[in-house]
Amino acid sequence: MNRNNKWQLGPNFLSNVLVVIIGISFYLAMSHLDLVRGALNGVLGVLSPFVGGFVVAYLLDGPVRFFEQRFAWKRWIAILMSYLLAVVLVSLLLSFVAPQVVQSVMVLADNLNGYLLSLNKLVISVSNQFHLDEELIEGMMLSYTDLMKQATELLRNFLPQIVNYSMALGSGLVSALTALIASIYMLLGKQRLLGQMRKVIFAFLPLPKARRMLAVCSHANRVFNGFIYGKIIDSAIIGVLCFILMSIFKMPFSVLISVVVGVTNVIPFFGPFIGAIPSVMILLMVDPIVALEFGVLILVLQQFDGNILGPKILGDSTGLSAIWVLVSIIVGGGLFGFAGMVVGVPTFAVLYSLTSEFLKNRLREKGIDETGAPLAEAAPALPTEREKQAD
Repeated sequence: MNRNNKWQLGPNFLSNVLVVIIGISFYLAMSHLDLVRGALNGVLGVLSPFVGGFVVAYLLDGPVRFFEQRFAWKRWIAILMSYLLAVVLVSLLLSFVAPQVVQSVMVLADNLNGYLLSLNKLVISVSNQFHLDEELIEGMMLSYTDLMKQATELLRNFLPQIVNYSMALGSGLVSALTALIASIYMLLGKQRLLGQMRKVIFAFLPLPKARRMLAVCSHANRVFNGFIYGKIIDSAIIGVLCFILMSIFKMPFSVLISVVVGVTNVIPFFGPFIGAIPSVMILLMVDPIVALEFGVLILVLQQFDGNILGPKILGDSTGLSAIWVLVSIIVGGGLFGFAGMVVGVPTFAVLYSLTSEFLKNRLREKGIDETGAPLAEAAPALPTEREKQAD
C-alpha cells in the first residue's frame, strides 16, 4: 500500500461532505424555524415589489398568450389588452362589489343587537320547550354573542381602511408602481429572461441534468398554470352562482356572503367549510330558518362544484389523492398562511410526481415492480407476413 496516498481524497469525498452540510443546514433550519421565517420575511419585504410584479406577470401571462395565439397580435399589443382587461375587472369589483360588501357589514353591525336579541329569545323558547340546561345555553349564547360582536366590529373598522389603503400615497404607491413596471418588463422580456435562465442552467450543470431540470420546470409550470387558473375560474363561477341563488330565495347579505364563499373556495378541500361557517353564523342571527336553508344551498352548491364543475375545469391537474391534498394544505397553511394553503397543493403535486418517477426508476433498476415481483421480460416480436413468406 502506498503511504503517500493514505490521506488522498476519494472521488466522492466532496459530494459526501456537501450532503452532510445540507443535512446539518436542514436540521438547523427546522430547529429554528421562527428565525428562518423571520429572515425570509425580511428578504421578501425588500423584494416584495418584484415578487408582486412576478405574481402579476405570471397571472397575466395566460391572457397574453391567448391574445397572441388567438388573434396573432404583437406581444406589446397583447400585453396592453391584458392589462386593460385586468383594470376593467378590478374596477368593476371595486365599483360594484366592494361598496355593497361594506354596506352589508355596516348594516350587520348596526342591527347586531337586534339580531342577537331575537336569536336569544328563540334559543330560550326552544330550551324551555325541550327542557334543556339553561346555564349551558346561556353560556353558549354569551360566547356566541361576544364572538359575533368582536368579528363584526373588526370588519366594520377594517373595511373602510381597505378603501383608504387602495388610494394611499407614499411607499405603498411606490411599491405598487414598482411591481407594475416590473411585471410589464417581465412580460415584454419573457423570452429573453427564459433564455438567460437556460443559459445559466446549461453553463453550470451537465447536459443530462440541465435538460432534466428544464423538463421539471416545464412540468411545474403546467401544474401551477392549470391549478391556479382553474381555481380562479371555478371560484368565480361558484361565487356568482351563490349570489344568484341567494337572490332568487331572497336571502339577506347575498353580496357579502357570496364574496366570502367565492374567495374561500380558492382554498382546496377546506375552502367550502371555511366560507360556509361564518356565513351560517351571520344568517343565524338574522333568521335561523334562513341559515338552515343556506346550509342546504351551500351543500348542494359545493357538491355540484366538487363532482361536476371542479373536475370539468381542473381535470386531474394535480394528480393527488384526497389524503395528500389534505397534507399539502395543512403543511402549506402552517408555514405560509393563506398563500401556502393555495399554492401548497400544486407545489406538493410537483414534488409527488418527481418522487414517484424517482421510485419507478429505482424499481426498474432493481428489476422489480411496485409489489416486489420481478418485471416481466419483453415478449419476442412475432414474425411479419414478409418474414413468414421468406421462410
